[in-house]
Amino acid sequence: MERNILPADELNAYEDFSSRTLAKIPTAIERLICIASTRDYNSGVYHHDGLASRFSASATAKALQFAHIEAFHAVSAMPLRELSDEIRQYMKSSREEPAAFLNAWQKLEPYRVAIPMEVDPTIAELFVSNVKIALAILRLHLLRQTDRPSGALQLPSLGPRSLPPLRS
Repeated sequence: MERNILPADELNAYEDFSSRTLAKIPTAIERLICIASTRDYNSGVYHHDGLASRFSASATAKALQFAHIEAFHAVSAMPLRELSDEIRQYMKSSREEPAAFLNAWQKLEPYRVAIPMEVDPTIAELFVSNVKIALAILRLHLLRQTDRPSGALQLPSLGPRSLPPLRS
């Protein structure tokens, strides 16, 4: 579904949410997690009190559903380097210890709740696979940092030369 085919009330709710909420969130992965958090885990229905005070419950739910799918597709299409960097930024903003964050994300896989119900299963599998690879990359960087004598646990930026070379 494209924005220009949303009914007017849903489009207005979507644009309001995008400008008031999503525009203030620095990374695509954080925007995806934020939107996914508006979905009720028992019913799959999206809720947002602020939007619902200005728009109908139906328009609010449809706007959030559209924003969720759009954000999910954006993250799913990211190159691994960019996804790794976004997760690193999110990890840093979470204020959790990097090892604890990585342990939780690798064992509990909380990112799975960010998958929209209406998404193609192949894209959902690609998303999960890419997040797992990005987490493995971050784990490797963390292990490399802890092996250094300085003891610093700060993860490096994942610039073009920071990933290990591919072996064939």
